[in-house]
Amino acid sequence: EDLAATLARHVARFPGSAAKFFQHLHPSWHQIGRVTLQLAENPEDLERPFTFLATYTVVTKGTIRASSRHLPLAQGLKDYAGAQHREKLASLLSPLQDAARESFFLKQLLDSGEIYQSLAWSPAQAYLFLQAMPVLERNGIVLRVPNWWKARARPQVRITVGERTESGLNAQSLLDFSVQLTLGDQALTPEEWEQVQAEGAGLVLIKGQWVEVDRQRLRQVLAHWKKVERKVSKDGISFFDGMRLLAGSPPDEAEIPGFSDSQQQWSQIIAGKGLSAILRKLNDPHEIENMHPGQTLHATLRPYQELGLRWLWLVSQLGLGGCLADDMGLGKTIQVLALLLVLKQQGRKGPHLLVVPASLLGNWQSEIERFAPSLRVLMIHPSAASEVDPRKKQLVQEDDVVLTTYGGMVRWTWLTDVPWQLVILHEAQAIKNPQSQQTRAVKKLQSRHRLALTGTPVENRLSDLWSLFDFLSPGLLGSQSEFLEGLARMAAKDPVDYHPLRALVRPYILRRLKTDKAVISDLPEKTEVKAYCTLTPVQAALYQQALVAFSAHLGQWTGIQRKGSILALLLRLKQICNHPSQWLGDGRYDPQDSGKFSRLRELAEVIADKQAKALIFT
Repeated sequence: EDLAATLARHVARFPGSAAKFFQHLHPSWHQIGRVTLQLAENPEDLERPFTFLATYTVVTKGTIRASSRHLPLAQGLKDYAGAQHREKLASLLSPLQDAARESFFLKQLLDSGEIYQSLAWSPAQAYLFLQAMPVLERNGIVLRVPNWWKARARPQVRITVGERTESGLNAQSLLDFSVQLTLGDQALTPEEWEQVQAEGAGLVLIKGQWVEVDRQRLRQVLAHWKKVERKVSKDGISFFDGMRLLAGSPPDEAEIPGFSDSQQQWSQIIAGKGLSAILRKLNDPHEIENMHPGQTLHATLRPYQELGLRWLWLVSQLGLGGCLADDMGLGKTIQVLALLLVLKQQGRKGPHLLVVPASLLGNWQSEIERFAPSLRVLMIHPSAASEVDPRKKQLVQEDDVVLTTYGGMVRWTWLTDVPWQLVILHEAQAIKNPQSQQTRAVKKLQSRHRLALTGTPVENRLSDLWSLFDFLSPGLLGSQSEFLEGLARMAAKDPVDYHPLRALVRPYILRRLKTDKAVISDLPEKTEVKAYCTLTPVQAALYQQALVAFSAHLGQWTGIQRKGSILALLLRLKQICNHPSQWLGDGRYDPQDSGKFSRLRELAEVIADKQAKALIFT
């Protein structure tokens, strides 16, 4: 009703007929009387296998309802002959005359008068007509063509990457690479390729169907990929180069002559059986075999967390870098602990390194003690004073998990000399700035594979993604300058198209949202997560001073005085834990002096980046 009312208002305001109103909106509106150009196949004539006919529509009024039918355009000249029909004839022919100003092919048909006849066309003539379709439609001419042209079948150069099916395929594997000419799912025979080359450009009948051929472009694309095939025939291409090809981001795109969007129409890059099997599992964890750490995990994983465990395990098996980008509150920590327990069960011993913000050290310690007490944990932090001596770095070999902070990576440089099995970054947005000292330190770590935990893999700008993947899978996105140049090319397209980048990184990111019904239906109505806050050096010193001063007088107090002193001490300790300035009364409240504020800021930043809402009670 609203749509009808809106239409009525616009029609009432328009100074003209309803037909002109619709034509004003867009010339391709199909109206009674509009010219239709029709192309059909005529298989009985081998030399001229296409038939062309121009028609117009007329209305036949019946007793129940009106119907329309197509008549030859030549009939229209007779029906609208005479001065009294001059306006109708002009209206009928004006779209053809407008289109003829842009299309030399149509102009020839009009000037010669052939458009008023039924014509038998060769494939070359039919191809000229099909190429003129955008101009004809833009001027309001209705077109009817065979369905195969809409699908635009054409022979292509098919490049298959990773066909081999050995179970040992991983990030270090060199992928096999093959090139062949195909039409749909069928390979072209040498005879059919000779036929394509003989025709040049236009329509060619291959395997019983008409297809579009551009011999020059096809030769150019085939020559390039054959050159690549010869180059890599001995060893194959790297896993990451294969992934870039599949994503539509060839590693040597700048070197491919004319490798534009039009060239890509003549080639198709697909994953072979071996690589396809891996990609299916990475994109859908349901495809991965089930696993569980059993009784060593003192918790029950929810279904989506079990899928997350499978995915993390596969990524580690393949030696890939993976980003677990679940929404905050969906349990990234418990999924990682389950993975560490599974790896320990399978004999893939550590040491594994966990790099976390300082404010989360206590939280990780508590979670490990509660859910995975069988893991041997070593914390490298000033609060564990006995473990900061670099001479004791050999101790890490005896532990399953080593915990440290981003600041610790800068302080204890010997951590980069340890051959870690798995390195995990929590709140990995901490390395979004590739120039920062802690980012450079983290990227020097030696490890078999790497994981990142973050709810915001792209926090502020797409360059954050490059820094993250430069840690997870160095080389996958190229150098920083190459990545930025690629972004500029994608942003320059109309419309902007980031599909190649999305396709390239998608297998390495697992992201689930609370808004996803498959996830939210499994969550309880309320989830409480304790966030542990580490005291800053200023807080720790004041805390210790308060305890020492209290202990010195504790033996002197009795009765109500003793109880009052204890109550005063608890209040003082709470104030110190909130912020030193609350106890000192200096009014400074420097953010860096409070571990509680630092943790609150980290939580609030994640919430703000997601444009979510929060209430903070204090």
